[in-house]
Amino acid sequence: MIKNLTNRVGKIVGFVFCLVIGQLAQADLTIELTEGVDNPTRIAIVPFGWQATSALPEDVASIVTADLQRSGQFVSLPTGNMMSLPHEQEQVYYRDWRVLDQEYLLIGNITPSPEGYRVQYELYDVYKQQRIFGELINTPANQLRALSHRISDKVYEQLTGVPGAFSTRIVYVTANRLANGKDRFRLQLADADGHGAQTILDSDEPILSPDWAPDGKRIAYVSFETGRPAVYIHNLYTGQREKMPSFRGLNSAPAWSPDGNKLAMVLSRDGNAEIYLLDIATRQLKRLTNHFGIDTEPSWAQDGESLVFTSSRGGKPQIYRLTLATGAVQRLTFVGDYNARGRLSQDGRYLLMVHRDNGLFHIAVQDLQRGSIRILTDTNLDESPSIAPNGSMLIYATNYGDTGILAAVSFDGRVKFRLPSRFGDVREPAWSPF
Repeated sequence: MIKNLTNRVGKIVGFVFCLVIGQLAQADLTIELTEGVDNPTRIAIVPFGWQATSALPEDVASIVTADLQRSGQFVSLPTGNMMSLPHEQEQVYYRDWRVLDQEYLLIGNITPSPEGYRVQYELYDVYKQQRIFGELINTPANQLRALSHRISDKVYEQLTGVPGAFSTRIVYVTANRLANGKDRFRLQLADADGHGAQTILDSDEPILSPDWAPDGKRIAYVSFETGRPAVYIHNLYTGQREKMPSFRGLNSAPAWSPDGNKLAMVLSRDGNAEIYLLDIATRQLKRLTNHFGIDTEPSWAQDGESLVFTSSRGGKPQIYRLTLATGAVQRLTFVGDYNARGRLSQDGRYLLMVHRDNGLFHIAVQDLQRGSIRILTDTNLDESPSIAPNGSMLIYATNYGDTGILAAVSFDGRVKFRLPSRFGDVREPAWSPF
């Protein structure tokens, strides 16, 4: 986000990066649900049976419970309140779960297999007294946590009609104050629940604007490691980095096109910050905007036919839409004297943004059909919103106390949770695609 558009050029200087592939971060993010829906769905998630004497590396039922509760739409029954612990269908007595006022029941069983584990789980409707669905899956031993998130996704979709996003990942930047008084910045990669954080980039200078490729395998970001700003593409699976063409002045805010073949980016090669389109394969560059105001923070519509961006061309930061076929520019935001970091919903109807209201920076959503704006957050200094691939939640950076943290809120504003870190300030989140 840019709270002062003219300051970003001055801030993005002196980057010296050190690549650290696979280095574990010192701490994961933690989840603190602060607000959920008024009448969450009641589900009992029974601890999965384990047919061996050795301990499992992960508690599948606990992970699924945490996932569903983090969505704010479910509340799970504590294990200590359960009248029985069934692992198979013939052990399910619906009366017991009706007495406990449960709507749904999830049970499962795990056994060793040559590949690692054989996991069987089933979801039941308590009031209809019927099995909804189930699966039998073989998974490698080191993928049990990932399988747990997959189960959460399946259950969430069955009960809400919306695909779950628990198996996705996030990238974000942490800043840690060292003993010498300087900050150390790290670009982190973690599961959507903050678990398993890894440092993929380490720097003595700030890191900005990570953006996911549609394939979920690459990210783009800005690096000054050669003494000049340049956009890099980083393959998360191989660790390889590829430098994009760089130019005199500012090179920033890379944004992947929906087909993964192009990057929209901000360059000041001609003396002013403008938006350009870079073909990654051919390295051909096309200028998209041409205005004396500062144009920055491009973000694509899902159909790839237009993008939204922040511009000072009207005097103060507002969000505009650029139609690529015609070059036509349309102003989208008029309420408030500051709107920036626009992101379109998957269906293109809603515009997510950073909105200043009474001097406070909040995350807001605008209905582009009706023109109405709804403020989603009650924190301050909110920035860098990123939408989950299923469109149900968005993650953003904010302050909690004196610390920069990540937080999340649903599109209707009813569900909220925080993701504080024990490892310094957290900023610049980006949610992966499916």
